[in-house]
Amino acid sequence: MTSPSTLPARLVSRASVAVFVVFVLNGFNFATWASRLPAIRDGLGFSPAQMGALLLVGSVGSLLALPVSGLVVERLGARRTVAVFATINATGLSIAAAGVALGQVLVVAVGMAVFGVGTGVWDAAMNLEGAAVEQHLGRTVMPRYHAGFSLGTVAAAGLAALAAGLHVPVVVHIPVVVVVTTVVVWIVVRRFLPSSVEHELPADGRTDTGDPAAAAPRGARGALQAWLEPRTLLIGLVVLAAALTEGAANDWVSLAVVDGFDTSHALGAAAFGVFVAAMTTMRWFGTQLLDRYGRVAVLRLCAGLALVGLLLFGLVDVLWLALVGIVIWGAGAALGFPVGMSAAADEPARAAARVSVVSTIGYSAFLAGPPLLGLLAAHVGYRNALLVIVVPVVLGLVVVNAAAPPARGETVDGPVDADAADEEAARRA
Repeated sequence: MTSPSTLPARLVSRASVAVFVVFVLNGFNFATWASRLPAIRDGLGFSPAQMGALLLVGSVGSLLALPVSGLVVERLGARRTVAVFATINATGLSIAAAGVALGQVLVVAVGMAVFGVGTGVWDAAMNLEGAAVEQHLGRTVMPRYHAGFSLGTVAAAGLAALAAGLHVPVVVHIPVVVVVTTVVVWIVVRRFLPSSVEHELPADGRTDTGDPAAAAPRGARGALQAWLEPRTLLIGLVVLAAALTEGAANDWVSLAVVDGFDTSHALGAAAFGVFVAAMTTMRWFGTQLLDRYGRVAVLRLCAGLALVGLLLFGLVDVLWLALVGIVIWGAGAALGFPVGMSAAADEPARAAARVSVVSTIGYSAFLAGPPLLGLLAAHVGYRNALLVIVVPVVLGLVVVNAAAPPARGETVDGPVDADAADEEAARRA
């Protein structure tokens, strides 16, 4: 973490609040859709495999958009990028909801693709702005922004449970929600950092060596170079494991509870809320763990919790015990994604390209996960299918050292020594 910015504290604090609100609204939109998946599944008459294919469409949209998200932010700035792609996100969800009401699968698929594009670029842009604000604050805050995302999903899950209990149609519930969230996004992004300082390092936190040849490349050249950096790719694997661990619950936990325990749609939505509530709590208080023990140790702890929670949820036949597993799973899934974003942005001058790479790798989890789990669920049930997530969790655990912060003055073009980085971070603390 760099030293605090020379920008006025009021501007940085205001931008931090704005970033938090944008994360909340992003999570709210996502969970508004995810929490109504049982009703969407029933409205379309889909099998598990068909639901997996539908979720795949949205993932493809995100995955196609993410590689260029860094270029988009460089061109438009984070403020305009978030506003424009939040609108695209909301438009896609509204189209998909209308398609469900009409029983038109093609319309739903088009809406999901548009939603995926909007979600992918909005997500990358808000993470870039969050990383910039974190650098200017000079302390760890990214997990709390992601706690805001989780808070939004908790609130949306609660509203969805109420809407499901009252039998509010998806075509009414979803468009009303996303219109409101889009208006709020357009208002709050006005408080983001000025574009001229978003991705500059604070005065005494520079890693620039003074060598003109070391200047950060921009545009397509910078984006391509980021794909060739070993450390960036390994961080991407850490984020992929975390994204799949989180995304599996986002996509399937409500259906797994409804079908696995033969219970109501409302309870399925509430179970999803339990998961995201556990994530929110861990993300909010996880900054203290990160400051005290460092990234690597905390990520190892999270991987262990995710393994225990997944096994408990997938193997027990008692509902309340499975819900305990959901809580542990949620805590374990909480920090991988935000810590990976911070790690990718350790050198802010190259943050846009690197966050784009890491986000693309992470979102590939959402591309591979839904159809795989849907196909497995058709044969072994949702809960047993979720056990396959143990594999990427272990993979992320193996490469977690890549997320260690570099020592002061070092660049992050290649792998860093985790022990040396941790010692340096402890010295600076």
